[in-house]
Amino acid sequence: MIVSIKDIFKMLGMLIVSFCAVIVCTMFLNYYLDLSAIDDQITNEVLRIFYEAQCNTSIVISAVSGGCLLLTTVVLICFYIGHYIETNQKQLGILKALGYSRITVAKNFWVFGLPIFVGTALGYSGAHLLMPKLYELQNKEGLLPDISISFHPGLCFALVVLPTIFFALLAVYYSFIKLKIPALWLIRGQSTQKVVHAKKDTDMSFLRELEKSNVRQRKSLIFFITFAVFCFSAMMQMSSCMDKLASKMMAIMIMGIGIVLAVVTLFIATTSVVDANKKTITMMKVFGYSTRQCSKAVLNGYRPWAYFGFAVGTVYQYALLRIMISVVFKDVENVPEYKFSFTAMFITLAAFIILYEATMFAYTKKMEKLSVKEIMLD
Repeated sequence: MIVSIKDIFKMLGMLIVSFCAVIVCTMFLNYYLDLSAIDDQITNEVLRIFYEAQCNTSIVISAVSGGCLLLTTVVLICFYIGHYIETNQKQLGILKALGYSRITVAKNFWVFGLPIFVGTALGYSGAHLLMPKLYELQNKEGLLPDISISFHPGLCFALVVLPTIFFALLAVYYSFIKLKIPALWLIRGQSTQKVVHAKKDTDMSFLRELEKSNVRQRKSLIFFITFAVFCFSAMMQMSSCMDKLASKMMAIMIMGIGIVLAVVTLFIATTSVVDANKKTITMMKVFGYSTRQCSKAVLNGYRPWAYFGFAVGTVYQYALLRIMISVVFKDVENVPEYKFSFTAMFITLAAFIILYEATMFAYTKKMEKLSVKEIMLD
């Protein structure tokens, strides 16, 4: 199996998501482990409450961010493998026809675990660069004894080595399942997806039918677009109050991760939609449809899911912060009161609309450049 530079570039999404997951988890889990080392020094009852709240905060942040990003990476790797098999059906079919077994071909897909290794390694290294600032801010509060940074080999193994092994094995297993297709079908490029028949609607226009068909046939992209906006909504709104609840560093880190995840995931999803519809868009233009009509038919079906993701992100960040304040820090004195900020929500909504519509506009311009010659040579 040959993975091209173009294929590796597409895997940057997995690298960035794994980087974001590990940089957050490393910082807070390392702090939790170092904090646990002074457990026997906390004898004061008031300090014990604050100490346990700090420990719980580190665990909650690591579990929530790590869990969400783990799920995203699983979906991403399955999407990439499915897309790779779909675009390289003939080559894979020839290998099977030459006598290579399914497991022999599938074993080569371990390479999809490499972006995870690079992302987790960079995330782990980046966390150690930022960690002194985190510890300095925590030590400034003066409530607990000063904590120094320690290296935990087990944490490195759990956040770098284990994810790499897990996703390499997942790639092999998932490709093994996806390659359960006769070699002749692969060589012919025959579709392996079940055809979903839409309900007959004689009044439905061609553009409306194409819009619904795109969403129905590419349900995995619904997840990407919804998740992209969810991350943007939740983390942008959450960062607006982190300055009071935690620190400026935390606010900047959350905002940065939210923007990066939103942009990368939205780029992956929109690029996949447009690339999958290149031929359709070109033929529509040949038959007189405008670029605006093509863009509407291909991309508009995902817009409601984007706004749904924004709403879910808004509810999620509010619920998470309420739980943190009312459960984790319920016994800690002088904790700032948290109230839902409509100002932050409307500012985030405006920023989301600008980002989303600018992305759609950029891809509409990309559609203008598609030509029949380019599609025939592809």
